[in-house]
Amino acid sequence: MVLKIEVGNLIEENCYVYFAEEISSDGFHHGFLIDPGDESEKILRELESHKICIEKILITHGHHDHIGALKSLQPILKCSIVMSKSGKIYSEDPIWNLSQFFGNPIRFDELPIEFLENHSKISTADQNLSLELIETPGHTLDGAIYYSSKDNLAFVGDTIFKNSFGRTDFPGGDMNKLMKSIREIILKLPDETILYPGHMDSTTVESEKNLY
Repeated sequence: MVLKIEVGNLIEENCYVYFAEEISSDGFHHGFLIDPGDESEKILRELESHKICIEKILITHGHHDHIGALKSLQPILKCSIVMSKSGKIYSEDPIWNLSQFFGNPIRFDELPIEFLENHSKISTADQNLSLELIETPGHTLDGAIYYSSKDNLAFVGDTIFKNSFGRTDFPGGDMNKLMKSIREIILKLPDETILYPGHMDSTTVESEKNLY
């Protein structure tokens, strides 16, 4: 199941929770938190309301509007953070993660981060949920999507939006790489795949194909 939590005061961003429909023996649904960009208290309220236990926090890319709540959430959730292997510079440099330009420099490299290789599998402890990290550079160096073939969905960050795509004029951005990521990776997924972006509404692979 997917829960969308809209967060952010300066920039509205879609934080997602991907969790199992079944309740575990501990009385909670288990799953993953994707891109907690802001408003940690709001996110925690939603998790408590839906009785969700987060096993890992997944980051599609290291921009401030996708990582802003990490430092307050991680010590409470007590779980590791997942990024693509190119994410290190975003975790330690407020210029690269853009937080410097919003008056609140953030570095989160002291937190427990797993920098994973392309096509790594991320699963809950009981193996009920699994996602594949697929590198999609272009918007950033560390761009990645998290794909479930079982549930026909992908959390795509700012790589692609409904009828649009992410900017490439920030550090690490590259338009040619972004177009390649969209055309050769995202749009090669099955047509029925639901795309959950970091901003705006969800869409599908089939809906976006005619734009590229």
